Amino acid sequence: MKASFAATCAVLIIGLSAMGEEQVKNVFADIPYADGQAGKRKLIDEKHLFVMQVALKPGQQIPQHNANSNVHLLIIEGEVIVTLDGKDITATKGDIIPVAFKTPMSIRNASKENASFLNIRSPNPSEKKP
Repeated sequence: MKASFAATCAVLIIGLSAMGEEQVKNVFADIPYADGQAGKRKLIDEKHLFVMQVALKPGQQIPQHNANSNVHLLIIEGEVIVTLDGKDITATKGDIIPVAFKTPMSIRNASKENASFLNIRSPNPSEKKP
């Protein structure tokens, strides 16, 4: 798990560095919480890598859908319940959850605290054939 976290951080640093200093974003600052629905912000959108930050207030969720690429969810704040192919996984800060292409998935914040995670997709879904 530690090796996966280090590798993920390295990929994110390289991706953000390639975008130039003026594009540097801090995932712990300005977390995109929103009322009524999940908050989201795109961090990296390149051919081989897509990274989005998702923020869920208590009770918010991402409805069931099929993963549109190979996905890794990196929890950076709080706790979420990730349902993969009908099985619940409780994930907390620092956990990385791999999600295979086309796996049915949903994510919810059932806690009383805010939660945020990175949705890391490789390749970018725009490059993945259905």
